[in-house]
Amino acid sequence: MRISLRLALFVAALALLSACKEEVAQSTTPQDMTPETLGHYCQMNLLEHPGPKAQVFLEGNAAPLFFSQVRDAVAYMRGPEQVAPILAVYVNDMGEAGATWDRPGDGNWIAADKAFYVLGSARAGGMGAPEAVPFSSRERAEDFVLAEGGRVLTLADITDDMVLAPVQAGEDQADDADADFDGRLRALPNKAGG
Repeated sequence: MRISLRLALFVAALALLSACKEEVAQSTTPQDMTPETLGHYCQMNLLEHPGPKAQVFLEGNAAPLFFSQVRDAVAYMRGPEQVAPILAVYVNDMGEAGATWDRPGDGNWIAADKAFYVLGSARAGGMGAPEAVPFSSRERAEDFVLAEGGRVLTLADITDDMVLAPVQAGEDQADDADADFDGRLRALPNKAGG
């Protein structure tokens, strides 16, 4: 009887240990943006910026990383800086009824690998860089190309240089930025000289 009691306790202990190792499935249901939703790179409120957005779910993180531009999310997916495996990526479907450039929509998230993207259009993303504009249907993407230019690609067709290359600012923008920086620098008090 003593052996059967020990055996029963051993089996019970094993059952408890295996229950502790049971992994809880992480939700990767897309989340809508709120006034508190900040972009991963820019740390700015996403609702204040136009164009489509993206969200990336990482293993072990309940909340997704949001991106102010779809292009940035694709670059993140391809870059080495992930801190955990990517479980899911969603983008705004810009062909969905109600989605506009200024308000890309709520509840119109689609899986990034199922979308058709327009690259090279006249539209800039939320941070002013070229954008990869996502659509759930090729037809809607082609309609966008007729109006805004560009070409339709799948996620697999987007090359690294399309999303990882630096964005070139126009000469006039660079001159304005340099003048602004020089002005702010001259406005600083000169502590070394008095």
